Amino acid sequence: MRIAVDAMGGDFAPQNIVAGAIDALRSYSKIQKLFLVGDTARIQVAPNPRLQVVHASEVIEMDDPPVQSVRRKKDSSMARAIDLVKQGEADAIVSAGNTGALLTASHLKLRTLEGVDRPGLACLIPAPDNVFVLMDAGANLEPHPSNLVQYGIMGSRYSQQILGYKNPRVAVFSIGTEEMKGNELTLEAYRLLKQTGLNLVGNIDGHDLFANRADVIITDAFVGNAVLKAAESTARLVGRWLKDEIKKSPVRMLGALLADGAFKALKEKADPDTYGGAVLLGINGICVKAHGASSPKAIKNSIRVATEFVEGHFNEHIVDDIKRLNDKLQQNTPPQPAVEATN
Repeated sequence: MRIAVDAMGGDFAPQNIVAGAIDALRSYSKIQKLFLVGDTARIQVAPNPRLQVVHASEVIEMDDPPVQSVRRKKDSSMARAIDLVKQGEADAIVSAGNTGALLTASHLKLRTLEGVDRPGLACLIPAPDNVFVLMDAGANLEPHPSNLVQYGIMGSRYSQQILGYKNPRVAVFSIGTEEMKGNELTLEAYRLLKQTGLNLVGNIDGHDLFANRADVIITDAFVGNAVLKAAESTARLVGRWLKDEIKKSPVRMLGALLADGAFKALKEKADPDTYGGAVLLGINGICVKAHGASSPKAIKNSIRVATEFVEGHFNEHIVDDIKRLNDKLQQNTPPQPAVEATN
């Protein structure tokens, strides 16, 4: 269990990154080696045989153009951390840095798993009665329907193996629940998904997003990222409204004091830091993308997520799942009639 952490990535690097990494190392004894990659002059840590600081002279900033920065900043902390995975010295990378650069560099350096066409970013979203996987949340803006099918396979494995759902319900995010609604992408993905043997429950729209109708929701990166950010901003807005209304009356403030335990439980459940980062599924390595404004708690939980994927040999299961899917789709494809030559 060897984890490489991009110590310079994120809005509050390296202090929050280092603090979260040290906490994770203290909490998870299964980690054999944790690499902190970045400017050694700025990374202050006590000696620890399970911790190694790896120097990198450059940093990919949050506003750097992703593709250009990956090409030009070859000695960046992000690139060096991914190199550790590529070279087999680490099993996973965790970064709170530039999302586009992380996805680009991981895809280019690590490549995709056997049978996987395009990787996708999977994130967890808490709902009142379940936690569901949303995929893709930002990796593939122009997917093919077959990419969405593979997202369904990988998302189901995530839900089953990591979250513990025995038979995850899969839904296609669309503009209505009826089977005939959607665009060309979702309609064709739906048709293909019906052939996979997944527990497909149909389409799902925004009204039912949090209604415990699905455990895996698949879509393209444009829609998925918009849904994710809208959900996060809505949660913040409701929290702000609640605080403002409570402060308007001493009676309300007293009631809030009595309900303090409930409010803390709600905050913990809705806090994205609790769930760790999003995971780039489908690449030949484990890549966890933490939020840019990650707290030490978020970094710790992102490292926890990485250890769970490594420990469960997640990628090996994905390769097997994709192979079974391809075999099944081939069996369901009718033979094409022979074309006779004409003079």
